[in-house]
Amino acid sequence: MSHSRVFDDKAAATGGTRPFNAYLTIAPDNTVTVIAAHMDMGQGIYDGIATLVAEELGADWSQMRAIGGAGDPKLYGNKAWGGMIQGTGGSTGASSSWERYRVAGASARQMLVAAAAAEWRVPASEISVADGVIRHGSGRTARFGEMAARAASQPVPAQVALKEPKDWVFIGNERLRRLDSAAKSSGRMDYTIDVSLPGMLTAVPIHPPLFGASVRSFDASKAKAIKGVVDVVQHPRGLAVVARDMWSALKGREAVTVEWDDSRAEKRSSPELAKLYRDLALKPGAATARQDGNAEAAIAAAPRSIEATFEFPYIAHAALEPLNAVVRRNADGTLEIWGGHQMPDIYQATAANIAGIAPGKVKLHVMKTGGGFGRRAVIDADIIVEAVSVAKAINFSAPVKMQWTREDDMRAGRYRPAYVHRLKAGIDAEGRITGWYNHIVGQSIAAGTPFAAQMVKNGVDVTSVEGANNLPYRFAAQKVDLTTTTTGVPVLWWRAVGSTHTAYAAEVFLDEVAALAGKDPVAFRLSMLDPASRHAAVLKLAAEKAGWGTPLPAGRFRGIALAESFGTEVAQVVEISTLPNGRFKVERVVCAVHCGVAINPDNIRAQMEGSIGFGLGAVMKSQTTLDKGRVVEGNFDTHEVLRFDEMPRVEVHILPSSDEPSGVGEPGVPPIGPAVANAIFAATGRRMHVLPFARAENA
Repeated sequence: MSHSRVFDDKAAATGGTRPFNAYLTIAPDNTVTVIAAHMDMGQGIYDGIATLVAEELGADWSQMRAIGGAGDPKLYGNKAWGGMIQGTGGSTGASSSWERYRVAGASARQMLVAAAAAEWRVPASEISVADGVIRHGSGRTARFGEMAARAASQPVPAQVALKEPKDWVFIGNERLRRLDSAAKSSGRMDYTIDVSLPGMLTAVPIHPPLFGASVRSFDASKAKAIKGVVDVVQHPRGLAVVARDMWSALKGREAVTVEWDDSRAEKRSSPELAKLYRDLALKPGAATARQDGNAEAAIAAAPRSIEATFEFPYIAHAALEPLNAVVRRNADGTLEIWGGHQMPDIYQATAANIAGIAPGKVKLHVMKTGGGFGRRAVIDADIIVEAVSVAKAINFSAPVKMQWTREDDMRAGRYRPAYVHRLKAGIDAEGRITGWYNHIVGQSIAAGTPFAAQMVKNGVDVTSVEGANNLPYRFAAQKVDLTTTTTGVPVLWWRAVGSTHTAYAAEVFLDEVAALAGKDPVAFRLSMLDPASRHAAVLKLAAEKAGWGTPLPAGRFRGIALAESFGTEVAQVVEISTLPNGRFKVERVVCAVHCGVAINPDNIRAQMEGSIGFGLGAVMKSQTTLDKGRVVEGNFDTHEVLRFDEMPRVEVHILPSSDEPSGVGEPGVPPIGPAVANAIFAATGRRMHVLPFARAENA
């Protein structure tokens, strides 16, 4: 890849777009505000995009700011998704922004130079820009803010040359401080839950207790008699109590009586669904996602074979800030919506449709959000539907904040689908895999959505099989089958999506095959990888840094796993200790990651560390279970996540690369579960086929 490519106005990522007001603004006080195409829910994409702009603009990091942009897919469409729709997901923020925002910064710099050259009556070639200052050899200088107005009126450059990597100041800089760290650590960061508008009312939802149920009738008379309650209204997803404050809304909710129509509701329990999935896994797959050779025949003919079934539960996203949105209609008929807008185009169109106005009259304020993990990328815009519908029901007489509680989020939300994997492998006399078969059973996330045409092909939802149908290992024959189920439980992408279960099943099973073949887990994997591949590179680096093969103190054991997701390869070695009560503690994780150019190395490390904590909680404790259709877990007392004292020491090693950047927000999640499971096997000889581990222990 050439970093010094010259972009002309037809090929440039901005497409000739004026960078000022589209991708950045420069205030008279010299502040540079980047307008980001991707929302920041803690993954640090604002910093990444600001880094790209600052690099090519010649700014000083202290003058950089970032906000979320929305309302124009031509400007903010996700280029990794084809550029037609704006959205943040699939760890595509860096790859989508890599050219667009560098070109925007370079174009703005060139326009600043042109403005200064005209003002000073000197050739532009004699002007340099660095540290937020425009300089001429005569000694004349100007800050960006002094030239911004003139620069904005300059012609957009027909071509711009981007910096060579050797000249980078910010890209790859280990010492850049995150733009939001001071505000977050001091409690000054505003989230949607903090939004307060004059006269604003608060609404809380009443959702059906069963998925698929609907309101038959309700009595709100007692609720309306409570001081502070303004109204109780019906909306497409249930009811809502509208009040002058949150406490009154919650008290009012307790007083509403509802009769539900559950004739179409999901009423099965988790054990019943798990058995159904296990039974389906024993049958031939309904669709084939990958077939190389005749895997089943190769397994049948092999001198040794092995088989295992893995079970994965539904899991809630469990973000710290429950869903919310604020809606206000202005005197001019425009609608403003504050929220964690992960899919802005969809939310804008949905809100406009409900309000009966043109999409251009809906202004979205993209707020920082207290976690997302995929939950706010909802195709049917659930929280927006509720917020706008409730505001409309009271004739937009006041701004309305629709605020879910934790229990609302846990019990009426969206979930990572439950899955069952049945794997088989054949091994020859030399311990090589002759055939590999994986039958996956679970729900489709894309089916029934506008994305189905692109994401479901020949009966295969790509999110169900990703990480299984693209394994990097060279097998003599392999087959991946899929049986897609239908339940009433609403499902959604969850951090790392399909690879959260496919990588676990594949990497744990691969260790089982290695044990049967009498092979070292690392050597066994390397024997099936291209030696020059990024997969092999991260595997070898993680093993080396963890001291794989060297003796451990008594009671310590290691496990390893490798996974690729969203274009990024991650290998992790886990070190566990056994405890006197028969349990274990994850002591150390060594993580090697190959994500192309490391735009913000410190943020990459933070994302790997956060992903490891997130993934550990999921495999060890977290699950969403159904009792006759009702979600059991309502808060963190029952939906357990990793605790501070359980977080291991994490070491992250980033492989240097000149490849274009790939994702880092999610790829650290898939390897951690199987690495821990493989360490448990090394310690106890027990294979962890049922997740979470707490469920298996209590079975």
